[in-house]
Amino acid sequence: MSIKGRIVPEDLNLKAAQSLMKPKAGLGHSWRLDLLEIVEAVMLSLIAIATAWGSYQAARWNGRQGLLYGTSSRLRVEAAVAAAEGGQLRLLDVTTFNAWFKEKETGNERFAAMYVRKFSPEYRLAFDAWLRTRPFENPGAPVGPIFMPEYHNALIESAARLNQDATAAFAAGTQARVISEAYVRGSVMLAVVIFLVALAQRFKVQYVRVGLLVVATTVLTYTLGVMASYPRARSEILSPGDQH
Repeated sequence: MSIKGRIVPEDLNLKAAQSLMKPKAGLGHSWRLDLLEIVEAVMLSLIAIATAWGSYQAARWNGRQGLLYGTSSRLRVEAAVAAAEGGQLRLLDVTTFNAWFKEKETGNERFAAMYVRKFSPEYRLAFDAWLRTRPFENPGAPVGPIFMPEYHNALIESAARLNQDATAAFAAGTQARVISEAYVRGSVMLAVVIFLVALAQRFKVQYVRVGLLVVATTVLTYTLGVMASYPRARSEILSPGDQH
């Protein structure tokens, strides 16, 4: 064979072809390289899905936090209104009772009976029970109907329940924030895995590439396991005490 008038030995052509067919140093056989690329593609697919799912869950728990905090504020306002109205009603009953007591002392039964009719239903039950203790003869009797076990103020009791619900809603909102932050941490860990996989693709030495993939796989497995243990936000609106 001749190139531009020069004679090239046939065995030299054979050696050149064999040299081109040899695998590059550090990459090994082609099937190993193909396997690494498949593993990397699978890992990147899992990371993409897990990242999207984690971001979705973080957004839902973050929205749930805002909803619960808003619910807590609303319940606090309702409790304050109920407490104020209940306090006013109790003050009215006590004032009416004082007027009744004054008329009773002066012996004006007609006006005393009129004041009794002005009591609220809850106070009237306690008032009747208080009279049965013979307060004018019994020094150990309660000083007034509001100190009787029969006395109940529905508005004040409602305010207490609303405050309890508000506290529970606020605590649930705080827990939702913690869960949202946990999903964000998981997304950050997945970003680290993406970096490791991308870094592994830059190396031509097989063992370095495989080592980085092993580290990336370990981090990915741990992160997915931890994220799978987190509570998941459902589509429906949950009650403040339902966290799962």
